[in-house]
Amino acid sequence: MKHHASGTTYTNPHFFILNKGLNTGKPMKQSCPNCFVIIFQCREDYENMESICSSLWRVKFWHQFLIGSVIPYIRINDFSKNLNAQANEMMADFEKHKKNVAVLKLLEEKEQQFHQNINVINDLRRVILYRYCKR
Repeated sequence: MKHHASGTTYTNPHFFILNKGLNTGKPMKQSCPNCFVIIFQCREDYENMESICSSLWRVKFWHQFLIGSVIPYIRINDFSKNLNAQANEMMADFEKHKKNVAVLKLLEEKEQQFHQNINVINDLRRVILYRYCKR
């Protein structure tokens, strides 16, 4: 884990972690100016750690470590230390962890389908209402 420098490319599996603002700890596929990068040797480690980071971000785990009065942020040492501790705790029962990751992926897919359905419903609503306006 290290601070991401703009313009740097990585060949190994990696993802970025936002380190400023109220979305601190959010895993991202694309870099931004205020982020850390976590680089892995294998794809399996990448997937496990990404699911752990996503879970911690969703439950706002990192809010307790934020510092700064105007724009809150987290230090890389605090993030790394607490991420390692949480990852070890979550990975203690690896089979349970794998099941939880599978369930979380399924829930994310269902959430995306739900959003797509909402978009289709809104599009249909606009089409129907547009017919009235066109007369």
